[in-house]
Amino acid sequence: MTDKRAMLAGISGSILPVFEYEAAEEAASSLGHAGSRVEITLAALRGCAGGDPSREEWVSDAAVAVYHYFIQREIMGMRRHEGVIREYAIPGEVLARLGAIKRRNIR
Repeated sequence: MTDKRAMLAGISGSILPVFEYEAAEEAASSLGHAGSRVEITLAALRGCAGGDPSREEWVSDAAVAVYHYFIQREIMGMRRHEGVIREYAIPGEVLARLGAIKRRNIR
């Protein structure tokens, strides 16, 4: 057990608060990574001109990133996404694809 764990366990007499603390740390880190992915994909999408052949892929990538971010938020109990949509300025074309799965040719 690390010093931090030993200290926290000693305060409460149980290891459960330590687990809860570390789970919260992990959830916050995961949410931060998902948010960064949203920022990266939306920035790339904004950098594509309307006729750019890679735009379609960036719209798809952004939709997947936003979808994963929303799922992570919902797991943490944050069910309303209106503020996030405004904050990140998520375009309607991305929102329209949330949860859509791209078909692959399977033989």
